[in-house]
Amino acid sequence: MPILSRPALVEHLVRTRIAGDVATPRDNNLSHYRKLANGDRHYWLGLELGDRWTDEQDVLAVMAERCGVVDDPAHRVGQDTIDPELTVDGLDRMAARLRKAAAGRERVLFATGHPGSLIDVHSRVAAALRAQGCDIVRIPGGLIADEGYVVQFADVAVFERGASLWHTHSPEPMNAILDALGESGRPDLVIADHGWAGRAGQRGVDSVGYADCNDPALFIGEAEGTMQVTIPLDDHVVDPRFYEPLTAYTLAAAGLA
Repeated sequence: MPILSRPALVEHLVRTRIAGDVATPRDNNLSHYRKLANGDRHYWLGLELGDRWTDEQDVLAVMAERCGVVDDPAHRVGQDTIDPELTVDGLDRMAARLRKAAAGRERVLFATGHPGSLIDVHSRVAAALRAQGCDIVRIPGGLIADEGYVVQFADVAVFERGASLWHTHSPEPMNAILDALGESGRPDLVIADHGWAGRAGQRGVDSVGYADCNDPALFIGEAEGTMQVTIPLDDHVVDPRFYEPLTAYTLAAAGLA
């Protein structure tokens, strides 16, 4: 995989709709911002937001600043956006944290609530860190959460139920892992998404997460300092291979290519 320059990566993100004019519609975004502000914990993604974000306009302001959605509150339906420059900025911040992990040969846990799109992204980063001497966490067997199983494929923890890997926003699978690992097995860094990333950050583990424009909690988590890094992108585009240039850029920026 050739390493794209920043301008070429921005063009790729827009062309594949990982950023730019994304598929998630504006009304869906605003609905999720409102539900987060109304205290629906499904949209808190494992974070504890208390009563600090009860105004959906405050949530929108954070998302405009950190994700690049349209900042006009009167824009209620139609197209919404992710700023590709903010995506690459997030990848650069992630790369800096990966350099630190590699230098310290840290213990790193990978997890995803989007196995249909992001498992390969996480797996490639895990392989690169292992090659630098990092300890990639192998989760204990037999973990149960949300009436399913927490399992691991290609170094990435996922949620399995009914012989299928599930898309999940729940923080409970991450709770199950961290509880089972205990303090002695606690990771130095979690790289994940959805409730997996949010709950890790909430429990005091350095956490880096990918997040879509309809998942505001992780952006708020970074704004408050609970999340180390939140990278804005469409987290399920039509072809998982579209993420490969993004991963290659990140590993090169981290000195891990």
